[in-house]
Amino acid sequence: MTRLIIADDHQLLADGLVAVLREAAEWEILVPVNNGRELLNRLAEMPVDIVLLDLNMPQLDGIKTLEIIKEQYPVVKVLVLTNYNQPQLLAEVRKLGADGYLLKNASGDVLKAAIRAVLRGGTYFEALVPVDVPIPAYFMDEFMKKYHLTKREVQIIKMVGSELTSKEISTELSISEFTVNTHRKNILRKLDVKNTAGLLNFAKQHGIL
Repeated sequence: MTRLIIADDHQLLADGLVAVLREAAEWEILVPVNNGRELLNRLAEMPVDIVLLDLNMPQLDGIKTLEIIKEQYPVVKVLVLTNYNQPQLLAEVRKLGADGYLLKNASGDVLKAAIRAVLRGGTYFEALVPVDVPIPAYFMDEFMKKYHLTKREVQIIKMVGSELTSKEISTELSISEFTVNTHRKNILRKLDVKNTAGLLNFAKQHGIL
């Protein structure tokens, strides 16, 4: 029988998912884990066919956990189950090899259909409706670490996105225009984009703007 494990730090939610999925009697539901590190330990101990993975977990977040799973256990299917209606996060986990992305407000029937699709070798990526909310602070921190950006550089990216010139930014931040231009050059280099248009496109795709 197919083995399924839930990784979510909200125990009440995990218990609810177990109850819903056991109704189908199609899968062996393993005891849920509460963080990414615990999940990786469990995968090292026993074979698992599919993981329902939360993104915001302690010790090791879902994105890093996903990356490790796909490197070390490429045959394990991963269905991301999250509260974050963020197209940029969907794009990020898809790039890392996730087999699906589903919001936690989905019905039990939709969840079961997503699991079945993934186990058949397909994918299930929910069509998200863009919402006018910033990327969660937790993932902003991860984004900054990944691209080695400083808080000042992120601040400047947002100001460039607001169509401020380097001179206007320098006045707003009380720094020299030369310093602003130096920051902008460093940002382009770190994000590996060629110009302001490329920077703005990158920032929009990752939820910075």
